Amino acid sequence: MSEFTHINDKSMPVIVDVSEKKVTKRLATARAVIALPESVFDALQQADFTTKKGAVLQTAVIAGIMAAKKTGELIPLCHPLGLDNCSIDIQANNNQELVISCTALITAKTGVEMEALTGASIAALTIYDMCKALSHDIVIKEIKLMEKQGGKHDFKRA
Repeated sequence: MSEFTHINDKSMPVIVDVSEKKVTKRLATARAVIALPESVFDALQQADFTTKKGAVLQTAVIAGIMAAKKTGELIPLCHPLGLDNCSIDIQANNNQELVISCTALITAKTGVEMEALTGASIAALTIYDMCKALSHDIVIKEIKLMEKQGGKHDFKRA
């Protein structure tokens, strides 16, 4: 048997068979961090700030949730899931960065790490897209899993 879950013993890609797994409540949280030039960061702190494309942070939240819901269509061999809940939170920190957290929740036989990672990623890309007219010095610094619960192994990053 292959050590990779999505490759069979003939080195062919497969979707993981979850038919024998137990249905459990599963949660995953992912984070994306975006570094912004001072002018863009300051603009995004204004409550009434919009670009020609619309309200940046609100649009990023919607895009992230929509992306999480479509993860099974975007990532090969990822199970299509009907999420029970998905939330996106965007906070500014003291380093001229936006920190995006995406939490996905489901009661199912498989986890939602990819949904959380996809949601955080697309929210970050949406902010980049909506602000690129202001500056191309926007950097998506990291996208990483912060926590997962349910299934075989729980995980929480400090």
